[in-house]
Amino acid sequence: MREADRLLTQQAAAEIPPPVAKALSAVEEAAEGAKLWCGTAALMLALGGTRGRVAAASGLSAVVVAQLASNGVCKQLARRPRPPSEWIPHDEVADRPDSSSFPSGHTAAAVAFTAAVAPSWPAAGTLCAIPATMVAIERVQSGAHYPSDVVVGAVIGLAGAWLTRHAPRLLLHLRWR
Repeated sequence: MREADRLLTQQAAAEIPPPVAKALSAVEEAAEGAKLWCGTAALMLALGGTRGRVAAASGLSAVVVAQLASNGVCKQLARRPRPPSEWIPHDEVADRPDSSSFPSGHTAAAVAFTAAVAPSWPAAGTLCAIPATMVAIERVQSGAHYPSDVVVGAVIGLAGAWLTRHAPRLLLHLRWR
């Protein structure tokens, strides 16, 4: 796993063309602090009627769950260092956070929002998948994360979306036992 992480990180950092890397960085910056997902939810609220309200609420709820799990729990327990800077042949490596590399909280939030929106508004979920994928790729390309950090972040995001969708039913089921 370590060798695959190294090879994929070095490959992404070296082989993604600079104009593509700039676009990835711009999307990642928009996603920083969940700004992109909050803005998207606001558009859904304004333009989507009932479907938009449900999708926005589901998406933002899933982001909260995913962020709590990834940044509030997993990063505190894992304490994995970021990929070595010598693997990254460009200056984006200087902008990395100091927190644990594992898992990718950006990816967890992006996937959580996208996966939670999709059941209520499939077209919006499909559109959200584009920046979510860009965020995941950028986290490796910039040297902020190993590919395995991104994969686990995506799994946490999917779990957050699933939990957000099913928690009300599960809680009701438990209440009546």
